[in-house]
Amino acid sequence: MSTLAQPQNEDAARKDKATATQMYHEVARIIERMHRRFLDVLRIELGRIGIDDISPVQVMMLLNISNGEISVRDLIERGYYLGSNASYNLKQLVDTGYVDRSASPRDKRAARLKLSAKGTELCEQLRRMASLHSEGLIRTDDDTQDFEVTYRTLRRLERKWTDVIRSDETDIL
Repeated sequence: MSTLAQPQNEDAARKDKATATQMYHEVARIIERMHRRFLDVLRIELGRIGIDDISPVQVMMLLNISNGEISVRDLIERGYYLGSNASYNLKQLVDTGYVDRSASPRDKRAARLKLSAKGTELCEQLRRMASLHSEGLIRTDDDTQDFEVTYRTLRRLERKWTDVIRSDETDIL
């Protein structure tokens, strides 16, 4: 009897592995679509408050700068922006008055970024809107638990992908 059970268990294990692989790929596609949808949500929120001099991607940069002071290099690494795109968007943010840019006291070639009063106010407005959005999503303790599990899973996936990138970079060196 045990010899018959083993092939069925192996078949089930293969099927589970194939299903997990399909879900893994689908999660990557969902993350990509969610990012685009979130940028659309930001675009709508900007329109609601009458802001038309900043793009959703630039808003994401503002939110990554947050309340502190950060170097351009750190912002690029933290937000995973491409250098040329980051430079263009940062110039726009400085020109429109959302970000203050100054030379680093230690290295005059390096720039330091910080939100201006205008940038801080916009981020506060968007955080209030995000709070309203989250209240619509999280209404019960079960919703809270689901959201926490989703957050932990996405963080774990981010760490895994980061590890893959880092190990590949060290293999090249």
